[in-house]
Amino acid sequence: MKTLGGAGSAELVIKNSVFIGYASPASSEDEAREFIERIRAHHSDATHNVYAYVIRGSGSFAVRYDDDGEPKGSAGKPVLRVIQNKGLSNAVVVVTRYFGGIKLGYGGLVKAYSDAASSAIENAGIVEVYETERFEVVFPYSLFHAVKETVEKNGGRITGEEYGERVKFTVEVRKGEAEHLMALLTEKTRGRVFTRSL
Repeated sequence: MKTLGGAGSAELVIKNSVFIGYASPASSEDEAREFIERIRAHHSDATHNVYAYVIRGSGSFAVRYDDDGEPKGSAGKPVLRVIQNKGLSNAVVVVTRYFGGIKLGYGGLVKAYSDAASSAIENAGIVEVYETERFEVVFPYSLFHAVKETVEKNGGRITGEEYGERVKFTVEVRKGEAEHLMALLTEKTRGRVFTRSL
């Protein structure tokens, strides 16, 4: 799943109107709403605070957008479309507009809101997150480098290390890949490691 790496913002001036895009990751609808309210409070003097968000995960799914007084479908929907076109989940975008006295027309609004949303998302950065699973691998000290290298070269991440009579690593991998990596470790060390799923 793709989401935002952090918060980002961007400002565009189009025919005297100022459009300020804000993008942020949000793991729930409550988080998305809190972000929207913070931007609204910060720009309480703005002409419009348009938003859209997509929340997906742990049994919840929500897609919302709001034109905030702009002509129907000219603002919130284009912002939502940018989020969806980039394949993002758990992301919220707010675009604030200060009207500059020149009407942009329906097409102009769609482009302005889309561009502000897109720039804010690019500034926030896109990351890929995935479900993981963990396993444990226990081995003699002589195999330290071989095990570490095999784990790291095959998409694993060592999240815990214990040093006693033998070395114990806790390894995290993408869901569905633990079995393969455990088999590979056994093969590379000629069966001199002990592995178990956590």
